[in-house]
Amino acid sequence: MSTQNYANHAKYVTGYHIILFLILVLTFIGSVVNLYHSIDDHQRLYSAALICVLTFCVLLLSFYARAFPLKAQDRAIRAEENLRHFAMTGKLLDPRLSALQIVALRFASDGEFVALAARAANENLAPKDIKQAVKTWRADEYRV
Repeated sequence: MSTQNYANHAKYVTGYHIILFLILVLTFIGSVVNLYHSIDDHQRLYSAALICVLTFCVLLLSFYARAFPLKAQDRAIRAEENLRHFAMTGKLLDPRLSALQIVALRFASDGEFVALAARAANENLAPKDIKQAVKTWRADEYRV
């Protein structure tokens, strides 16, 4: 496995992020077209509407199946980085830091973490800018 850095740290699962999403979008479009063609045919209208609603529900489910675990993981990262900062400084992270800023700070090595956290809070750096400011990258292979 190659060394993780800013250029390659994002993880995409082809089956989920591309194939499943494309299939769901095409299925939803097909169900809407089917519903449109079924408006005058009362025999098919109920099943066409049901297929359309169910497809929309599966689309929402696939979004939330990713969003909810990521939110939980962000909370865990916030706690880990708060503990890391406390161990190094005796103080918790600056409360001005957003969850996404803290998630970005996890890539900073111990030598630059405290200074970068202070800079991120004082300058309100975007997560992308925080990651780009990291000189010695600390890989996170466990993010899903």
